[in-house]
Amino acid sequence: MKKKIILLLLMLAMGLPVSWAQPSDWPKNPVIYEVNLRHHTPEGSIAAFRRELPKLKQLGVNVLWFMPVQPIGEKKRKAKGDLFVEDITNPAEMSWFTYTGISRYLGSPYSISDYAKVNPFFGTMDEFKSLVKECHGMGMKVILDWVGNHTAWDHPWISKNPDWYTKDKNGNITDPLNEEGNSMGWTDVADLNYGNAEMRKAMIQDMKFWIEQCDMDGFRCDVAMSVPADFWDAARKEIEKVKPIFMLAESEEHDMAQFKGAFNAYYGWEMHHVLNEVSRDKKTTWYIDSVMTRKMKKFPANVYMMNFITNHDENSWNGTEFERMGPAWKVMAVYTFTAPGIPLLYTGQEYGNNKRLKFFEKDTILPQTNQDYYGFYSSLCSLRTSQAALGTSPVLNQWKVIPSKRKDQLIFQRSTKGNCVWICLNMGGETISPSVKVPKGKILLGNECYQDNKLSPWGYLVIQRK
Repeated sequence: MKKKIILLLLMLAMGLPVSWAQPSDWPKNPVIYEVNLRHHTPEGSIAAFRRELPKLKQLGVNVLWFMPVQPIGEKKRKAKGDLFVEDITNPAEMSWFTYTGISRYLGSPYSISDYAKVNPFFGTMDEFKSLVKECHGMGMKVILDWVGNHTAWDHPWISKNPDWYTKDKNGNITDPLNEEGNSMGWTDVADLNYGNAEMRKAMIQDMKFWIEQCDMDGFRCDVAMSVPADFWDAARKEIEKVKPIFMLAESEEHDMAQFKGAFNAYYGWEMHHVLNEVSRDKKTTWYIDSVMTRKMKKFPANVYMMNFITNHDENSWNGTEFERMGPAWKVMAVYTFTAPGIPLLYTGQEYGNNKRLKFFEKDTILPQTNQDYYGFYSSLCSLRTSQAALGTSPVLNQWKVIPSKRKDQLIFQRSTKGNCVWICLNMGGETISPSVKVPKGKILLGNECYQDNKLSPWGYLVIQRK
C-alpha cells in the first residue's frame, strides 16, 4: 500500500492522470516478445503458433505483442518492392497460388480492411480468443498492434464514409503524405482524417471491441506520432472504462507530459540507431550515456523506453542484427535487458534467425535448431525477471553511469532496496580491463567473458553486488 501511495504522489506531481498508470497486474519486470504470426511457423496460423507457447513461456517472456491479425486489403495490395499484386503477371510468379490455393503475396500486415475481424489466413476469431485465454492462463499478457493512421483501400469506410479520409485539392483520397505533402510510399493504404469526429468515435469503438471481446491487455500503436496525441488520450480514457490497459507508442516524438501521458512506453529508435553505430565503431559509448540522459529528462518517470536490437521493420528493411551489429550483437542484447526501460525480442531472435524476413510475402524463420541462442536469451530473461533492480517503476527508471575514460566501455548500476546490479560492457573489439574496481558479489552473466581481470572483445559482466 505504501508503494502505491508513493506512486500516486509521483504521478500527481507530474500532472499525469492516475488511471493511466501501468496496470496494477502488469509484470514488474516485463519482457516483450513481438509475434510475427505469418512468419513464426511454416503454417503461419494461430493453431500452429499455439504449439510454440510452452517454448516462449520457458524462455521467460511475459508479454506477447501480436502484429496485426486483421484481414489485409486486396485492392492495391503490395506484392514486392513497389509492385502491387495486380502487376504480377508472370506465370512462374503465380504458380504458388495454383499449388496452394492462396496468394504468396499476403500484402502488408499494416493494410487493414476490417478492424474487427481476424485474417482467415491465420484462422478464426474464436481461435484467437482461445489463444489469448491460453496466454493469460500461462501468466503472459497480450497486446495487439493497432494501425490507427490508415486503412486498406477496400476498407468499408472508403465507400461509406469518404470524408473520414484525407483528400487532395481535387477531392481524391490520398495515401499518407509527409510534412512536405509528398507520398511516403505507403501507396497500399489510405490516410485517415483525424479532423473528423465521427471517424474518431468509430476507431475507438473498434479498439474497445478487442478489449471487450478478446480480453486484450493493451495496444502497440503503429506510427503513433502521425495520429494526433489527443486522440490517443481520448481513446485510452474510453477504453479504460472496460479495463486498465498498457499502451506502447511506435514513436518517441510525442510530448507525453503535455498530452497527459496516454502511453506507458515508447520506442527507443534513437538509442537503437546509436547501438548500431557503436557496433560499427562510428560512435562511442558516450553517445549512449548522452541519449539516455536526454530521454530521462524529456519523458516522465512512469514512461519507459523499449530497448531492442531488432524488430520487424529493422529485420526486413535494414537487415538482421548480425548484419547491422556483427560480433557486437550479443553485448548489445545484454544492454537492452539491463538498461532502464523494457526489452524486446522479435520472432526467431531466440534462435538466432539470420534471415531477412519478407514483408509482403509469406516467409518462415530459419529452423529452430540452434539452442545456444535460446539458452543465451533465456538467461537474459531470467536475469531480467529475477532482479528487482531491473524492474520498471518510476523510482527505477533512472540512469546512473559510472564514469570511464574509455570510449568503448560502458559501466552502469541499477539499484533498489535489497538489490543492486552492476553492469560492465565492452563495446569494442579489443580486450580491456574494467576501468573501475570490479565489485564483490555474484556474477549473474559473463563468466565466459571475464578472465584475469580482463573483459573479452564485445564482452559483458553483470554482477549482483553484496
